[in-house]
Amino acid sequence: MNLRNLFVSTLCIGLAACATGGGRGYGYGGPPPNGQSQNVRCYDCGVIERIETVYGNSSASGGGAVLGGIVGGVLGNQIGKGDGRKAATVVGAVGGAVAGHQIEKNVKSAPTYDVFLRMDDGRRIVINQRNLANVAPGDYVRVTNNQIVPLR
Repeated sequence: MNLRNLFVSTLCIGLAACATGGGRGYGYGGPPPNGQSQNVRCYDCGVIERIETVYGNSSASGGGAVLGGIVGGVLGNQIGKGDGRKAATVVGAVGGAVAGHQIEKNVKSAPTYDVFLRMDDGRRIVINQRNLANVAPGDYVRVTNNQIVPLR
């Protein structure tokens, strides 16, 4: 009987040690820890102060051309027989390389946006993202996974 009581007590203590307290971390919705401002509505929420467009570099590294050439060559190799297959492979590789290079160049030159936020607790942060998700300066937003989500 004593061994059984010891086992049950140990089990209860172990389970109690695994229990977690109420959330007071990031995204809790209440004031942040460490005695910061008590007027915080939402720790990961804030107001957009301004938005700046950032233009990327329009040069390509060559990775898109290599990948495009490989894919084009493999697809071209599926066509014809003999010399026709060899020609299709070469044409596919060249066409794929040209297309891959242009795709890489377009992706790298696409603009992104630096969104400047004043968070509810007074912090100022900048989030860079590809699209604006229909937000504008003055909008109240939440930051989730380093992306801005409008709160309307």
